[in-house]
Amino acid sequence: MLQAVIKKNDKQASALIAIFSFVVFAAVILLSKFKLTVNLGFNVHVFATANAIINSVIAVLLIWALVAVKKKNYLLHKKIMIAALILSVIFLLSYIAHHLLAGETKFGGTGVTRFFYLAILFTHIFLAAIILPFILYTTYRALIAEFALHKKLAKYTWPLWLYVAISGPIVYWLISPYYR
Repeated sequence: MLQAVIKKNDKQASALIAIFSFVVFAAVILLSKFKLTVNLGFNVHVFATANAIINSVIAVLLIWALVAVKKKNYLLHKKIMIAALILSVIFLLSYIAHHLLAGETKFGGTGVTRFFYLAILFTHIFLAAIILPFILYTTYRALIAEFALHKKLAKYTWPLWLYVAISGPIVYWLISPYYR
């Protein structure tokens, strides 16, 4: 097993995770209410494309990390998960930029396609909104080398994070024809 990277302080970690999760959630909600009208000289929907690519890469990394940990290659698992976390931060910044610059896009599909889109969209939004503190808390348990608890949490966090990472590009693929 790997060594602890940080000193255990559950009270401080819980507070930081709660604050960070709240700030990110509030920023996404509040910034979605605003649209900046600026000409950047390029199509701002490039951020949405980047988000879909980043989420797809995160999904691959999550699967690769699972394979690595199943093979007891804990160092590789750690490196892959750190990469997934870094990409998640980049995704978040790009997501905020896209919604600030592009505003909301209305889905134009009908019938079964519309139902499928809304089902994926609502589950994606709900899980994306709640997954961050679980990811951070699961990561914290690994960083303090509490691997039994990390593993127990990861059994729930990992599939939800994977769903968010896969459903995001599906939402993009369905909504992108309606970008203006």
